[in-house]
Amino acid sequence: MSKRLGRRFFARPALELAPELLNKVLVTPIGSARIVEVEAYCGSEDPGSHAYRGPTPRTEVMFGRPGHLYVYFTYGMHWCANVVAERSGTAGAVLLRAGTPLTGVDEMTERRTRARRPRDLCSGPAKLCQALGIEGDHGGLDLTTAEMGVSIRDDGTPPPARPAQGVRVGLSKGGDLRWRWAVPGIPDVSRPPVGN
Repeated sequence: MSKRLGRRFFARPALELAPELLNKVLVTPIGSARIVEVEAYCGSEDPGSHAYRGPTPRTEVMFGRPGHLYVYFTYGMHWCANVVAERSGTAGAVLLRAGTPLTGVDEMTERRTRARRPRDLCSGPAKLCQALGIEGDHGGLDLTTAEMGVSIRDDGTPPPARPAQGVRVGLSKGGDLRWRWAVPGIPDVSRPPVGN
């Protein structure tokens, strides 16, 4: 049994929300994956955030109600998904970096033809979105109401008491901030954070 996470769960600072998302379950019509790696982005105080310079048509959802999905296109070919945190008017988001496939593995495998092993299906933010079918039209959807069949659920598995922690990946600014967390010892992460 699992329960869909409500607005109150997401309505907190991104730095607080990020490690609490570990071991929650991302569900789409394709299947589901346990969230095992995340990164926090803190709006106007974070040069690595898309919302650093204020709201734009692209980032407006990050300034809206918590519990929505911010989806963006990167490198001209990949979608990545973030969970909106904070409160309305304050930008903050948590990038979903990696997951452990739980259901729908056959369909994920068809979608991720380059994955050689199950652990490669969702081991990166773009891989996770491709495997679970998250694309641009999912941007702005409300996770708390399972809009378009997409939600984050709690199946009773708690976040790790001591998550692995390290710097964020692939940033030219803000890359020194230790705002990435992962479930320790899980092979499905994009890359293991160094240290605790």
